[in-house]
Amino acid sequence: MKYYDKLIFELSKEGRKGYTLPENRMKEYALTALPDGLKRADVPELPEVSEFDVVRHYTNISNKNFGVDTGFYPLGSCTMKYNPKINEEICSLPAFTGLHPLQPAVTAQGALEVYYNLSRALAEIAGLAEFTLNPFAGAHGELTGLMIMRQYHIKRGDLKRTKVIVPDSAHGTNPASAAVCGLTVVEVKSKPDGRIDVDDLKPLLDDTIAGIMMTNPNTLGLFETEVLEIAKLVHGCGGLLYYDGANLNPLLGKCRPGDMGFDIMHINLHKTFSTPHGGGGPGSGPVGVAKALVDYLPNPQVRKADDGTFYLHRSEDSLGRISGFIGNFGVMMRAYTYILSLGKEYIKYVGPLATLNANYIKESLKDCYYLPIESVCKHEFVFDGLKDKSTGVTTLDVAKRLLDYGYHAPTIYFPLLFHQSIMIEPTETESLETLDEFIEVMRKVAKEAIECPDEVKTAPHNTPVRRLDETTAAKHPILRYRDLAH
Repeated sequence: MKYYDKLIFELSKEGRKGYTLPENRMKEYALTALPDGLKRADVPELPEVSEFDVVRHYTNISNKNFGVDTGFYPLGSCTMKYNPKINEEICSLPAFTGLHPLQPAVTAQGALEVYYNLSRALAEIAGLAEFTLNPFAGAHGELTGLMIMRQYHIKRGDLKRTKVIVPDSAHGTNPASAAVCGLTVVEVKSKPDGRIDVDDLKPLLDDTIAGIMMTNPNTLGLFETEVLEIAKLVHGCGGLLYYDGANLNPLLGKCRPGDMGFDIMHINLHKTFSTPHGGGGPGSGPVGVAKALVDYLPNPQVRKADDGTFYLHRSEDSLGRISGFIGNFGVMMRAYTYILSLGKEYIKYVGPLATLNANYIKESLKDCYYLPIESVCKHEFVFDGLKDKSTGVTTLDVAKRLLDYGYHAPTIYFPLLFHQSIMIEPTETESLETLDEFIEVMRKVAKEAIECPDEVKTAPHNTPVRRLDETTAAKHPILRYRDLAH
Protein backbone atom coordinates (compact mmCIF):
# COMPACT_ATOMS: atom_id res chain seq x y z
CA MET A 1 0.00 0.00 0.00
CA LYS A 2 1.30 3.45 -0.93
CA TYR A 3 1.69 5.98 1.88
CA TYR A 4 -1.10 8.15 0.53
CA ASP A 5 -3.44 5.22 -0.07
CA LYS A 6 -3.72 4.93 3.70
CA LEU A 7 -6.63 6.36 5.64
CA ILE A 8 -6.09 9.70 7.30
CA PHE A 9 -6.03 8.05 10.74
CA GLU A 10 -3.21 5.75 9.59
CA LEU A 11 -1.13 8.83 8.70
CA SER A 12 -1.53 10.22 12.20
CA LYS A 13 1.60 10.79 14.34
CA GLU A 14 1.25 11.92 17.93
CA GLY A 15 2.12 15.57 18.41
CA ARG A 16 1.97 16.47 14.69
CA LYS A 17 -0.22 19.47 13.83
CA GLY A 18 -1.30 21.25 10.69
CA TYR A 19 -2.61 24.45 12.24
CA THR A 20 -1.72 27.28 14.62
CA LEU A 21 -4.47 29.05 16.56
CA PRO A 22 -4.21 32.02 18.96
CA GLU A 23 -4.84 31.41 22.64
CA ASN A 24 -8.53 31.35 23.55
CA ARG A 25 -9.01 34.49 25.65
CA MET A 26 -12.70 33.68 26.19
CA LYS A 27 -12.03 30.26 27.71
CA GLU A 28 -13.69 30.84 31.08
CA TYR A 29 -16.72 32.45 29.49
CA ALA A 30 -17.11 29.66 26.96
CA LEU A 31 -16.98 26.98 29.64
CA THR A 32 -19.57 28.67 31.81
CA ALA A 33 -21.85 29.31 28.83
CA LEU A 34 -21.85 25.65 27.81
CA PRO A 35 -24.16 23.37 29.87
CA ASP A 36 -22.46 20.41 31.53
CA GLY A 37 -24.62 17.99 29.58
CA LEU A 38 -23.13 19.22 26.31
CA LYS A 39 -19.46 19.08 27.36
CA ARG A 40 -17.25 16.21 26.20
CA ALA A 41 -16.02 13.87 28.88
CA ASP A 42 -12.84 13.06 26.96
CA VAL A 43 -10.64 14.50 24.25
CA PRO A 44 -12.02 13.86 20.72
CA GLU A 45 -10.22 11.15 18.75
CA LEU A 46 -8.90 13.11 15.79
CA PRO A 47 -5.96 12.38 13.48
CA GLU A 48 -2.78 14.34 14.14
CA VAL A 49 -1.35 15.21 10.73
CA SER A 50 0.37 18.06 8.95
CA GLU A 51 -1.45 20.28 6.49
CA PHE A 52 0.64 18.80 3.68
CA ASP A 53 -0.48 15.28 4.58
CA VAL A 54 -4.13 16.37 4.66
CA VAL A 55 -3.89 18.08 1.25
CA ARG A 56 -2.15 15.12 -0.37
CA HIS A 57 -4.54 12.63 1.21
CA TYR A 58 -7.75 14.25 0.00
CA THR A 59 -6.31 15.21 -3.39
CA ASN A 60 -5.31 11.57 -3.88
CA ILE A 61 -8.82 10.41 -2.96
CA SER A 62 -10.41 12.95 -5.32
CA ASN A 63 -8.27 11.66 -8.18
CA LYS A 64 -9.87 8.25 -7.74
CA ASN A 65 -13.36 9.66 -8.22
CA PHE A 66 -15.14 9.38 -11.55
CA GLY A 67 -16.95 12.42 -12.93
CA VAL A 68 -18.21 13.84 -16.18
CA ASP A 69 -14.97 15.87 -16.40
CA THR A 70 -12.83 12.72 -16.25
CA GLY A 71 -14.60 10.34 -18.62
CA PHE A 72 -17.70 9.23 -20.50
CA TYR A 73 -20.69 9.02 -18.19
CA PRO A 74 -23.58 7.33 -20.10
CA LEU A 75 -25.96 7.21 -17.14
CA GLY A 76 -29.45 6.69 -18.57
CA SER A 77 -32.32 8.78 -17.21
CA CYS A 78 -29.92 11.21 -15.52
CA THR A 79 -28.41 13.23 -18.40
CA MET A 80 -24.86 13.53 -17.06
CA LYS A 81 -23.85 16.19 -19.54
CA TYR A 82 -20.77 18.40 -19.52
CA ASN A 83 -20.88 21.42 -17.20
CA PRO A 84 -19.25 24.36 -19.06
CA LYS A 85 -16.66 26.11 -16.92
CA ILE A 86 -18.04 29.54 -17.73
CA ASN A 87 -21.07 28.56 -15.64
CA GLU A 88 -18.82 28.21 -12.59
CA GLU A 89 -17.06 31.48 -13.34
CA ILE A 90 -20.26 33.49 -13.60
CA CYS A 91 -21.96 32.01 -10.54
CA SER A 92 -18.80 32.75 -8.51
CA LEU A 93 -18.88 36.50 -9.15
CA PRO A 94 -18.58 38.32 -5.80
CA ALA A 95 -21.58 40.49 -6.65
CA PHE A 96 -23.72 37.35 -6.36
CA THR A 97 -21.85 35.25 -3.79
CA GLY A 98 -21.72 38.23 -1.42
CA LEU A 99 -25.48 38.60 -1.22
CA HIS A 100 -27.39 37.72 1.94
CA PRO A 101 -30.86 36.14 1.65
CA LEU A 102 -32.28 38.55 4.24
CA GLN A 103 -31.30 41.66 2.28
CA PRO A 104 -34.18 43.93 1.24
CA ALA A 105 -35.27 43.29 -2.35
CA VAL A 106 -34.24 46.80 -3.35
CA THR A 107 -30.59 45.91 -2.63
CA ALA A 108 -30.66 42.60 -4.55
CA GLN A 109 -32.12 43.73 -7.86
CA GLY A 110 -29.49 41.93 -9.95
CA ALA A 111 -30.22 38.57 -8.35
CA LEU A 112 -33.97 39.06 -8.69
CA GLU A 113 -33.49 39.99 -12.34
CA VAL A 114 -31.59 36.74 -12.93
CA TYR A 115 -34.41 34.81 -11.23
CA TYR A 116 -37.05 36.60 -13.31
CA ASN A 117 -35.19 36.24 -16.62
CA LEU A 118 -34.47 32.55 -16.03
CA SER A 119 -38.11 31.87 -15.18
CA ARG A 120 -39.17 33.63 -18.38
CA ALA A 121 -36.64 31.65 -20.44
CA LEU A 122 -37.85 28.36 -18.97
CA ALA A 123 -41.45 29.36 -19.63
CA GLU A 124 -40.60 29.98 -23.28
CA ILE A 125 -38.69 26.70 -23.59
CA ALA A 126 -41.50 24.73 -21.90
CA GLY A 127 -44.46 26.48 -23.52
CA LEU A 128 -46.00 27.39 -20.15
CA ALA A 129 -47.08 30.68 -18.56
CA GLU A 130 -44.96 30.97 -15.44
CA PHE A 131 -42.24 29.25 -13.41
CA THR A 132 -41.15 29.18 -9.80
CA LEU A 133 -37.47 28.44 -9.10
CA ASN A 134 -38.00 27.87 -5.38
CA PRO A 135 -37.87 24.03 -5.19
CA PHE A 136 -34.52 22.60 -4.12
CA ALA A 137 -34.45 19.47 -6.32
CA GLY A 138 -36.32 17.56 -9.02
CA ALA A 139 -38.20 15.41 -6.51
CA HIS A 140 -39.00 18.54 -4.52
CA GLY A 141 -40.31 20.07 -7.74
CA GLU A 142 -42.48 17.00 -8.34
CA LEU A 143 -44.00 17.35 -4.88
CA THR A 144 -44.56 21.06 -5.45
CA GLY A 145 -46.24 20.41 -8.81
CA LEU A 146 -48.58 17.83 -7.30
CA MET A 147 -49.39 20.22 -4.45
CA ILE A 148 -50.38 22.77 -7.08
CA MET A 149 -52.57 20.12 -8.71
CA ARG A 150 -54.29 19.45 -5.37
CA GLN A 151 -54.62 23.17 -4.63
CA TYR A 152 -56.34 23.67 -7.98
CA HIS A 153 -58.98 21.02 -7.24
CA ILE A 154 -59.44 22.11 -3.61
CA LYS A 155 -60.00 25.75 -4.60
CA ARG A 156 -62.70 24.57 -7.01
CA GLY A 157 -64.33 22.54 -4.24
CA ASP A 158 -63.65 19.32 -6.16
CA LEU A 159 -62.52 17.31 -3.14
CA LYS A 160 -63.11 13.84 -4.61
CA ARG A 161 -60.06 14.07 -6.87
CA THR A 162 -57.51 12.20 -4.78
CA LYS A 163 -56.06 9.80 -7.36
CA VAL A 164 -53.18 10.31 -9.77
CA ILE A 165 -52.42 8.03 -12.73
CA VAL A 166 -48.80 6.92 -13.13
CA PRO A 167 -47.46 4.75 -16.01
CA ASP A 168 -45.79 1.43 -15.15
CA SER A 169 -42.61 2.75 -16.81
CA ALA A 170 -42.43 5.88 -14.63
CA HIS A 171 -39.48 7.11 -12.60
CA GLY A 172 -39.67 5.91 -9.01
CA THR A 173 -40.06 9.44 -7.71
CA ASN A 174 -43.46 9.75 -9.43
CA PRO A 175 -45.45 7.39 -7.18
CA ALA A 176 -43.33 8.43 -4.20
CA SER A 177 -44.12 12.13 -4.68
CA ALA A 178 -47.80 11.35 -5.20
CA ALA A 179 -47.91 9.34 -1.96
CA VAL A 180 -46.17 12.11 0.01
CA CYS A 181 -48.73 14.55 -1.39
CA GLY A 182 -51.57 12.36 -0.08
CA LEU A 183 -52.67 11.10 -3.48
CA THR A 184 -53.53 7.50 -4.31
CA VAL A 185 -51.52 6.06 -7.21
CA VAL A 186 -53.35 4.31 -10.05
CA GLU A 187 -51.10 2.48 -12.53
CA VAL A 188 -51.65 2.55 -16.27
CA LYS A 189 -50.02 -0.19 -18.33
CA SER A 190 -47.66 0.13 -21.26
CA LYS A 191 -48.17 -1.52 -24.63
CA PRO A 192 -45.60 -3.97 -26.05
CA ASP A 193 -44.01 -1.02 -27.89
CA GLY A 194 -43.23 0.64 -24.53
CA ARG A 195 -45.76 3.45 -24.77
CA ILE A 196 -48.86 4.15 -22.65
CA ASP A 197 -51.80 1.90 -23.49
CA VAL A 198 -54.63 4.35 -24.15
CA ASP A 199 -57.19 1.53 -24.01
CA ASP A 200 -55.98 0.70 -20.49
CA LEU A 201 -56.14 4.39 -19.56
CA LYS A 202 -59.74 5.06 -20.57
CA PRO A 203 -61.45 2.93 -17.86
CA LEU A 204 -59.38 4.65 -15.18
CA LEU A 205 -60.74 8.12 -15.93
CA ASP A 206 -63.54 9.36 -13.69
CA ASP A 207 -64.32 12.22 -11.30
CA THR A 208 -61.82 10.95 -8.70
CA ILE A 209 -58.80 11.51 -10.94
CA ALA A 210 -56.73 14.59 -10.08
CA GLY A 211 -54.40 14.07 -13.01
CA ILE A 212 -51.77 11.97 -14.74
CA MET A 213 -47.98 12.07 -14.43
CA MET A 214 -46.02 11.45 -17.62
CA THR A 215 -42.47 11.59 -18.87
CA ASN A 216 -42.15 12.29 -22.58
CA PRO A 217 -40.08 10.80 -24.04
CA ASN A 218 -40.71 8.10 -21.47
CA THR A 219 -38.20 6.15 -19.41
CA LEU A 220 -37.49 3.83 -22.35
CA GLY A 221 -36.47 6.86 -24.38
CA LEU A 222 -39.58 6.59 -26.58
CA PHE A 223 -41.80 9.50 -27.55
CA GLU A 224 -45.42 9.08 -26.44
CA THR A 225 -46.99 9.44 -29.87
CA GLU A 226 -50.55 9.49 -28.50
CA VAL A 227 -49.88 12.31 -26.05
CA LEU A 228 -52.49 14.63 -27.61
CA GLU A 229 -55.16 11.93 -27.30
CA ILE A 230 -54.12 11.32 -23.68
CA ALA A 231 -54.34 15.04 -22.94
CA LYS A 232 -57.82 15.22 -24.44
CA LEU A 233 -59.03 12.24 -22.38
CA VAL A 234 -57.57 13.44 -19.06
CA HIS A 235 -58.79 16.99 -19.52
CA GLY A 236 -62.15 15.60 -20.55
CA CYS A 237 -62.60 13.93 -17.16
CA GLY A 238 -61.53 17.11 -15.32
CA GLY A 239 -57.95 16.07 -14.55
CA LEU A 240 -54.64 17.84 -15.15
CA LEU A 241 -51.50 16.69 -16.95
CA TYR A 242 -48.22 16.69 -15.05
CA TYR A 243 -44.96 16.52 -17.01
CA ASP A 244 -41.94 14.94 -15.34
CA GLY A 245 -39.15 17.03 -16.85
CA ALA A 246 -36.40 14.46 -16.29
CA ASN A 247 -36.31 13.74 -20.03
CA LEU A 248 -36.69 17.27 -21.34
CA ASN A 249 -33.19 17.32 -22.88
CA PRO A 250 -34.09 15.68 -26.23
CA LEU A 251 -37.05 18.01 -26.76
CA LEU A 252 -35.00 21.22 -26.70
CA GLY A 253 -35.43 22.98 -30.00
CA LYS A 254 -38.09 20.57 -31.27
CA CYS A 255 -41.25 20.70 -29.15
CA ARG A 256 -42.63 21.99 -25.83
CA PRO A 257 -44.59 20.20 -23.10
CA GLY A 258 -47.10 23.04 -22.88
CA ASP A 259 -47.96 22.58 -26.55
CA MET A 260 -48.67 18.90 -25.89
CA GLY A 261 -51.34 19.81 -23.34
CA PHE A 262 -49.38 19.60 -20.07
CA ASP A 263 -50.58 21.93 -17.30
CA ILE A 264 -47.77 21.49 -14.77
CA MET A 265 -44.15 20.39 -15.06
CA HIS A 266 -40.88 20.38 -13.20
CA ILE A 267 -37.44 20.74 -14.75
CA ASN A 268 -34.26 19.16 -13.40
CA LEU A 269 -31.75 21.97 -13.93
CA HIS A 270 -28.94 19.50 -13.21
CA LYS A 271 -30.03 17.34 -16.14
CA THR A 272 -31.13 19.56 -18.98
CA PHE A 273 -29.33 22.79 -18.16
CA SER A 274 -25.84 21.61 -17.25
CA THR A 275 -25.60 22.34 -13.54
CA PRO A 276 -23.59 19.99 -11.25
CA HIS A 277 -25.26 16.63 -10.74
CA GLY A 278 -24.91 14.19 -7.88
CA GLY A 279 -23.39 14.27 -4.45
CA GLY A 280 -26.69 14.99 -2.74
CA GLY A 281 -27.07 18.58 -3.87
CA PRO A 282 -27.49 21.41 -4.10
CA GLY A 283 -30.10 20.92 -6.79
CA SER A 284 -32.95 22.82 -8.34
CA GLY A 285 -36.34 21.70 -9.63
CA PRO A 286 -38.22 24.68 -11.11
CA VAL A 287 -41.96 24.18 -11.58
CA GLY A 288 -43.92 25.66 -14.44
CA VAL A 289 -47.67 25.98 -14.88
CA ALA A 290 -50.27 26.94 -17.43
CA LYS A 291 -51.93 30.36 -17.15
CA ALA A 292 -54.91 29.12 -15.11
CA LEU A 293 -52.60 27.85 -12.35
CA VAL A 294 -50.20 30.78 -11.92
CA ASP A 295 -51.78 32.05 -8.69
CA TYR A 296 -51.23 28.65 -7.05
CA LEU A 297 -47.44 28.79 -7.39
CA PRO A 298 -45.56 28.80 -4.06
CA ASN A 299 -44.75 32.08 -2.37
CA PRO A 300 -42.83 34.26 -2.77
CA GLN A 301 -42.95 34.89 -6.51
CA VAL A 302 -40.59 37.30 -8.28
CA ARG A 303 -42.43 39.91 -10.33
CA LYS A 304 -41.36 42.85 -12.48
CA ALA A 305 -42.91 46.24 -11.84
CA ASP A 306 -43.86 48.74 -14.53
CA ASP A 307 -40.77 50.81 -13.71
CA GLY A 308 -38.49 47.85 -14.41
CA THR A 309 -37.67 46.98 -10.81
CA PHE A 310 -38.22 43.55 -9.27
CA TYR A 311 -40.13 42.65 -6.13
CA LEU A 312 -41.42 39.65 -4.20
CA HIS A 313 -45.11 38.97 -4.72
CA ARG A 314 -47.29 36.80 -2.48
CA SER A 315 -50.47 35.30 -3.90
CA GLU A 316 -53.46 34.68 -1.62
CA ASP A 317 -54.28 31.49 -3.55
CA SER A 318 -50.73 30.15 -3.33
CA LEU A 319 -50.12 26.72 -1.84
CA GLY A 320 -47.73 28.55 0.53
CA ARG A 321 -43.99 28.49 1.04
CA ILE A 322 -42.16 25.29 0.09
CA SER A 323 -38.55 26.38 0.67
CA GLY A 324 -36.38 28.85 2.49
CA PHE A 325 -36.12 32.11 0.56
CA ILE A 326 -36.27 31.59 -3.24
CA GLY A 327 -34.28 28.44 -3.98
CA ASN A 328 -30.63 27.58 -4.69
CA PHE A 329 -29.36 30.70 -6.41
CA GLY A 330 -25.96 29.35 -7.46
CA VAL A 331 -27.64 26.56 -9.41
CA MET A 332 -29.94 29.06 -11.10
CA MET A 333 -26.95 31.16 -12.16
CA ARG A 334 -25.31 28.18 -13.84
CA ALA A 335 -28.46 27.28 -15.76
CA TYR A 336 -29.04 30.90 -16.77
CA THR A 337 -25.46 31.17 -18.05
CA TYR A 338 -25.89 27.95 -20.06
CA ILE A 339 -29.12 29.16 -21.67
CA LEU A 340 -27.63 32.56 -22.55
CA SER A 341 -24.47 30.92 -23.93
CA LEU A 342 -26.52 28.81 -26.36
CA GLY A 343 -29.24 31.33 -27.14
CA LYS A 344 -32.16 30.61 -29.44
CA GLU A 345 -29.70 29.99 -32.28
CA TYR A 346 -28.03 26.94 -30.73
CA ILE A 347 -30.34 25.54 -28.06
CA LYS A 348 -32.37 24.05 -30.91
CA TYR A 349 -29.48 21.66 -31.66
CA VAL A 350 -29.38 20.08 -28.19
CA GLY A 351 -32.31 17.72 -28.64
CA PRO A 352 -31.50 16.53 -32.17
CA LEU A 353 -27.83 15.85 -31.33
CA ALA A 354 -28.74 13.96 -28.14
CA THR A 355 -31.16 11.85 -30.19
CA LEU A 356 -28.61 11.25 -32.94
CA ASN A 357 -25.96 10.09 -30.47
CA ALA A 358 -28.32 7.69 -28.68
CA ASN A 359 -29.56 6.09 -31.89
CA TYR A 360 -25.99 5.75 -33.18
CA ILE A 361 -24.93 3.72 -30.12
CA LYS A 362 -28.15 1.67 -30.15
CA GLU A 363 -27.81 0.64 -33.78
CA SER A 364 -24.11 -0.10 -33.36
CA LEU A 365 -24.62 -2.52 -30.46
CA LYS A 366 -27.96 -4.23 -31.05
CA ASP A 367 -26.28 -7.24 -32.68
CA CYS A 368 -24.59 -8.18 -29.37
CA TYR A 369 -26.97 -6.65 -26.78
CA TYR A 370 -30.64 -7.57 -26.81
CA LEU A 371 -32.87 -4.69 -27.93
CA PRO A 372 -36.40 -5.50 -26.70
CA ILE A 373 -38.09 -2.64 -28.57
CA GLU A 374 -37.02 -2.00 -32.16
CA SER A 375 -37.85 1.67 -32.53
CA VAL A 376 -36.20 5.02 -33.07
CA CYS A 377 -35.38 6.34 -29.61
CA LYS A 378 -34.86 9.85 -28.38
CA HIS A 379 -32.06 10.69 -25.92
CA GLU A 380 -31.72 7.23 -24.34
CA PHE A 381 -32.54 3.59 -24.94
CA VAL A 382 -32.66 0.29 -23.05
CA PHE A 383 -31.02 -3.05 -23.77
CA ASP A 384 -32.21 -6.16 -21.95
CA GLY A 385 -28.75 -7.52 -21.17
CA LEU A 386 -26.49 -9.42 -23.54
CA LYS A 387 -27.96 -11.05 -26.61
CA ASP A 388 -26.07 -14.26 -25.77
CA LYS A 389 -26.82 -15.06 -22.13
CA SER A 390 -25.59 -18.67 -22.31
CA THR A 391 -22.56 -18.13 -20.07
CA GLY A 392 -24.57 -16.50 -17.27
CA VAL A 393 -22.94 -13.06 -17.52
CA THR A 394 -25.41 -10.52 -16.16
CA THR A 395 -26.01 -6.82 -16.64
CA LEU A 396 -24.25 -6.19 -13.31
CA ASP A 397 -21.19 -8.05 -14.58
CA VAL A 398 -21.10 -5.95 -17.75
CA ALA A 399 -21.39 -2.74 -15.70
CA LYS A 400 -18.53 -3.78 -13.41
CA ARG A 401 -16.32 -4.76 -16.34
CA LEU A 402 -16.79 -1.35 -17.97
CA LEU A 403 -15.05 0.20 -14.95
CA ASP A 404 -11.85 -1.64 -15.91
CA TYR A 405 -11.91 0.17 -19.26
CA GLY A 406 -12.32 3.62 -17.71
CA TYR A 407 -16.05 4.14 -18.30
CA HIS A 408 -18.75 4.85 -15.80
CA ALA A 409 -21.42 2.18 -16.12
CA PRO A 410 -24.81 3.03 -17.62
CA THR A 411 -27.92 2.80 -15.45
CA ILE A 412 -28.68 -0.87 -14.78
CA TYR A 413 -31.81 -2.81 -13.80
CA PHE A 414 -33.99 0.22 -14.55
CA PRO A 415 -36.60 0.58 -15.87
CA LEU A 416 -38.18 -2.45 -14.23
CA LEU A 417 -39.96 -3.50 -17.41
CA PHE A 418 -36.98 -5.72 -18.30
CA HIS A 419 -35.01 -8.12 -16.10
CA GLN A 420 -31.53 -7.15 -17.35
CA SER A 421 -32.00 -3.48 -18.27
CA ILE A 422 -29.00 -1.49 -19.47
CA MET A 423 -30.08 2.12 -19.92
CA ILE A 424 -27.69 4.28 -21.98
CA GLU A 425 -27.80 8.04 -22.52
CA PRO A 426 -24.79 9.63 -24.25
CA THR A 427 -26.10 13.27 -24.28
CA GLU A 428 -25.40 15.73 -27.07
CA THR A 429 -22.01 16.85 -25.75
CA GLU A 430 -20.04 13.68 -26.55
CA SER A 431 -17.99 13.47 -29.75
CA LEU A 432 -18.14 10.79 -32.42
CA GLU A 433 -14.70 9.58 -31.34
CA THR A 434 -15.88 9.08 -27.73
CA LEU A 435 -18.97 7.21 -28.89
CA ASP A 436 -16.91 4.94 -31.16
CA GLU A 437 -14.50 4.13 -28.34
CA PHE A 438 -17.40 3.28 -26.03
CA ILE A 439 -19.02 1.10 -28.68
CA GLU A 440 -15.74 -0.75 -29.19
CA VAL A 441 -15.42 -1.46 -25.44
CA MET A 442 -19.06 -2.59 -25.16
CA ARG A 443 -18.47 -5.02 -28.02
CA LYS A 444 -15.27 -6.23 -26.40
CA VAL A 445 -17.08 -6.93 -23.12
CA ALA A 446 -19.79 -8.84 -25.01
CA LYS A 447 -17.07 -10.95 -26.64
CA GLU A 448 -15.37 -11.55 -23.29
CA ALA A 449 -18.70 -12.67 -21.83
CA ILE A 450 -18.66 -15.59 -24.29
CA GLU A 451 -14.94 -16.41 -24.51
CA CYS A 452 -13.77 -15.73 -20.92
CA PRO A 453 -16.90 -15.17 -18.78
CA ASP A 454 -15.06 -15.47 -15.45
CA GLU A 455 -13.06 -12.37 -16.36
CA VAL A 456 -16.32 -10.43 -16.59
CA LYS A 457 -18.03 -12.08 -13.63
CA THR A 458 -15.17 -11.14 -11.27
CA ALA A 459 -14.71 -7.58 -12.55
CA PRO A 460 -13.62 -4.92 -11.80
CA HIS A 461 -9.93 -5.77 -11.59
CA ASN A 462 -8.22 -2.38 -12.02
CA THR A 463 -10.20 -0.10 -9.72
CA PRO A 464 -9.06 1.09 -6.24
CA VAL A 465 -11.91 -0.96 -4.73
CA ARG A 466 -12.93 -4.34 -6.15
CA ARG A 467 -16.45 -5.74 -6.34
CA LEU A 468 -18.34 -5.12 -3.12
CA ASP A 469 -21.09 -6.94 -1.33
CA GLU A 470 -23.57 -4.13 -1.93
CA THR A 471 -26.41 -5.73 0.01
CA THR A 472 -24.34 -6.12 3.16
CA ALA A 473 -22.87 -2.65 2.72
CA ALA A 474 -26.37 -1.18 2.61
CA LYS A 475 -27.64 -3.17 5.59
CA HIS A 476 -24.52 -2.93 7.76
CA PRO A 477 -22.54 0.13 6.68
CA ILE A 478 -19.14 0.80 8.28
CA LEU A 479 -19.14 4.50 9.00
CA ARG A 480 -16.24 4.89 11.43
CA TYR A 481 -12.51 4.29 11.09
CA ARG A 482 -12.50 2.35 14.38
CA ASP A 483 -15.03 -0.14 12.94
CA LEU A 484 -12.91 -0.59 9.82
CA ALA A 485 -9.71 -1.03 11.79
CA HIS A 486 -11.18 -3.76 13.96
